[in-house]
Amino acid sequence: MAAWTDDQFVASVREELLEDVLPFWRCRTIDERQGGFIGQMSNDLRIQEDAPKGLILNARILWSFSAFSRYTRDDGDRDLARRAYDYLTGHFLDKQHGGYFWELDANGSVLDDKKKIYGQAFCIYALTEYYRTFDESPALEQAVQVFDLIEAHASDRQCGGYFEVMSRDWRPCEDMRLSDKDMNEKKSMNNHLHVLEGYTNLVRVSSEPRFADRLRDLIELFRRYIVNSERTHFRHFFDEAWTPRSDSYTFGHDIEGSWLLCEAAEVLAQRGHLALVSEKQEQGQDALATSPTAEVQNVALKMARAVLEEGLDKDGGLLYEGRDGRIINPNKEWWPQAEAVVGFWNAWQLAGDNAFRDAAVRCWQFIKDKVVDLKHGEWFWCVRSDGTPDPAQPKVSAWKGPYHNGRCCLEIIRRIHNSKS
Repeated sequence: MAAWTDDQFVASVREELLEDVLPFWRCRTIDERQGGFIGQMSNDLRIQEDAPKGLILNARILWSFSAFSRYTRDDGDRDLARRAYDYLTGHFLDKQHGGYFWELDANGSVLDDKKKIYGQAFCIYALTEYYRTFDESPALEQAVQVFDLIEAHASDRQCGGYFEVMSRDWRPCEDMRLSDKDMNEKKSMNNHLHVLEGYTNLVRVSSEPRFADRLRDLIELFRRYIVNSERTHFRHFFDEAWTPRSDSYTFGHDIEGSWLLCEAAEVLAQRGHLALVSEKQEQGQDALATSPTAEVQNVALKMARAVLEEGLDKDGGLLYEGRDGRIINPNKEWWPQAEAVVGFWNAWQLAGDNAFRDAAVRCWQFIKDKVVDLKHGEWFWCVRSDGTPDPAQPKVSAWKGPYHNGRCCLEIIRRIHNSKS
């Protein structure tokens, strides 16, 4: 597989997108009884009809079908993007206080009205992607409203960055956890990574300087606080003043962040905003290096190298978590595999080191061999350390949608196409 040409690689990726991922989400996930999309499905395709509907899943479905539609030009994909948009704005949108509720019940009534900033960021990402594809201005207006709410209520003006969770009416909360497995700390890498992702898309579709200003600030926060001093891994949790509160790292976030940071810097450059960095430096302010894109790319390459050396298993799969050079979670979940393919390919495009290209292709082969569910379709949640999939994990859930694997396919198709143009 490592010797495959670009044409062979992209053909395999395109086949997976068009013959597995897309048909699964088109045909199996529509909630015909209660509207929108189903909230939970077991690996063997049993639908839990009373399952709650989570903001993350629904925002990711909106992003995915907006992006899919731009690629396929299929009327059915356009209809599903519209269905996702209508459900998100019709049920999750808080028409009184603004922003989007975290969780609804199966019928669309509010279960959890918190404004988790991670979720708000995904709404920006999804709404801007919908606008980018269909040029419907209300979607962009909604994204900007969410941006304004985040900046007004969740931004830490003293220490920088964003707090994790706000109440329905945008007051601070004591419980800052995104999920039960997270630490109750004021700030996290994961939250900031996806705010960066959403703001990148906002800068992509809008020329307003304030969006670019905040995106540059986010890149600087990653450089100063979130990437460790060796420039090899992300730290995960922090107190209000950015003191680290955790010491493990997840290879999936590291490799995903490596290419998302590059994308953010590239979008700023494409939109002509990087000159403002030089102005800040002339005024003596702390800002990114003279060439912020090059600085980000250097960090991305160091992180990708560390993931390659420490996290890529001999079978081509990406291990989950490490600490102090040791693997502490050897499972191989679906989403780090998808992000590894893109992240390693991005590193190869930056550095020309074929070890990165080989890693991307090997990881794709691992996905095809071990992660794709040939019986039920789509991807298994997790491949365990013994090389077998975990059938107890869901195929669809509040955290498992078409975003990671669908985006992986679209990114590889786009990058190889652009390299040939």
